[in-house]
Amino acid sequence: MPTIRVYDREGKLHELDAPVGWSVMEVIREAGLPIEAACGGCCACATCHVYVDPSWLGRLEPPHADETLMLDEAFQVQDNSRLSCQIKVTPELDGLTVTLAPEF
Repeated sequence: MPTIRVYDREGKLHELDAPVGWSVMEVIREAGLPIEAACGGCCACATCHVYVDPSWLGRLEPPHADETLMLDEAFQVQDNSRLSCQIKVTPELDGLTVTLAPEF
């Protein structure tokens, strides 16, 4: 099973088992980390905003138009911002590293 590395808002690293087919948001939420994910993964809010480690950006599918529009609503967006509900876990994402964005 792939492992996702998540830095929480205090900078603590959490290594989480990530079932293939789940979204990164689901993995983070099921681990009990503080991610709101208000829309439940429908790409209808930006409360699952994360920063993807730059070394991983080129390995992810690019964001689609709906995700880009929702990121416009997010707080403190950076070049490596993504909605974690839109990143699906695959075996190739073993070791993916993200940081929870600040709450808004």
